[in-house]
Amino acid sequence: MSQKPEQCLEEWIDREALAEAMIPLIGQLYRNNNVVTSIYGRGLVNRSVISILKAHRFARQIDNVELSVQDTYPLVKALSELELGAASIDLARLSLKFKAEGAGRDLDLKDFLRSELSAVVGKQGVEQRKGKDVVLYGFGRIGRLLARILIEHQGSGDGLRLRAIVVRKGADNDLVKRASLLRRDSVHGSFDGTITVDEANSTLCANGTLIKVIYSNDPTTVDYTQYGIQDAIVVDNTGKWRDAEGLGQHLKCKGVSRVVLTAPGKGSLKNIVHGINHDTITAEDTIVTAASCTTNAIVPILKAVNDKYGIVNGHVETVHSYTNDQNLIDNFHKGDRRGRSAALNMVITETGAAKAVAKALPELAGKLTGNAIRVPTPNVSMAILNLNLENATSKDEINEYLREMALHSPLHKQIDFVNSPEVVSSDFVGSRHAGVVDAGATIVSDNRVVLYVWYDNEFGYSCQVVRVLEEMAGVNPPAFPA
Repeated sequence: MSQKPEQCLEEWIDREALAEAMIPLIGQLYRNNNVVTSIYGRGLVNRSVISILKAHRFARQIDNVELSVQDTYPLVKALSELELGAASIDLARLSLKFKAEGAGRDLDLKDFLRSELSAVVGKQGVEQRKGKDVVLYGFGRIGRLLARILIEHQGSGDGLRLRAIVVRKGADNDLVKRASLLRRDSVHGSFDGTITVDEANSTLCANGTLIKVIYSNDPTTVDYTQYGIQDAIVVDNTGKWRDAEGLGQHLKCKGVSRVVLTAPGKGSLKNIVHGINHDTITAEDTIVTAASCTTNAIVPILKAVNDKYGIVNGHVETVHSYTNDQNLIDNFHKGDRRGRSAALNMVITETGAAKAVAKALPELAGKLTGNAIRVPTPNVSMAILNLNLENATSKDEINEYLREMALHSPLHKQIDFVNSPEVVSSDFVGSRHAGVVDAGATIVSDNRVVLYVWYDNEFGYSCQVVRVLEEMAGVNPPAFPA
């Protein structure tokens, strides 16, 4: 029997009411307990009623069924009563696990949560994490997105703390212009919050985060301690220095202890792809790099495929949005072809992503080639993985395997999965995953596989950088369910 209009509206209003009731509980968990809630990587903190319901609806992409707010509201309410310590909790996965373990028996929700989250139950305020100061050196595309994410993650201030940005002064009203670029973005939309400019003290206050704006042309001349910054991690977004000697200039400054480069490093620097080799970071590593956006997008999926099927060899073709490195209109450029108008042309160029894979996955050294085509879109790129495998498979089998990796594996923050015949690049603006497998585009012929991987080369990559920062700072909260 078809649904009546009155019934459809009534059900929607009921869902809205539950989502509305969740908002203050989610906020209290975040601010009082440092508990971050999400649904398959879609954060719920500071989200609207509609955003929360859309996150529930998205779950059908992963589980083939829509997640019910009738299931998650009791979870959130029970979590708010357990005096939790800092944690990252995925409500969708927690709901699935509760249903699976409670199938056929009368399992009490609070008993389940006390058992599942035993490591943090009753730990509110007991094990306070020590916050870590962060300085952004450079404030371009990646720098501003990192600022947005760090501000969003500030919680009660015991995680990563954005304390300063360092730039070269470009105009008399430089601070106002910097604030405007943080406030408005043509690709990622408006900043979610408020920003106050204090020109007299050269600071920005964004959602309660006070950011000192420091003007300098030389990384060795800044004394961060005079601004109360201690033991900071400097994130170099300029790309000007890529080796240990150049980046080591930051370590000569008072108040700096470590450096992260948001680009592929040169020499013996560790190129870190979070989820793959972040566990190789040691206390002795004062400089690491977060590799490139493309490397971060493809390495987790290559690892997943190699672990199950074995990769004999392959080619990676990147269809990449244009960047500031290209010219808007034809003009001189030291690089081949990059002098031609980025807004009017597809431009064949080189990429080091295929070779960089070996730094994170040594078992694939020498097995991949790569090239890139820059295209006239401002954001979201695609990597086409053309692979020859040791073991044959089918389209359905490998898609189901990658769906499981996106859902249940330790790589669930890196790998996302979509199976829709209608998605296009703009649908992935704001994706927090390193790469998204487009299942509908997968091609398989015996042991030859072609995978299409979307990635937000700006925001998704910035999320990976923040994960590296959290690892270096030791402020990663435990994730649940395990």
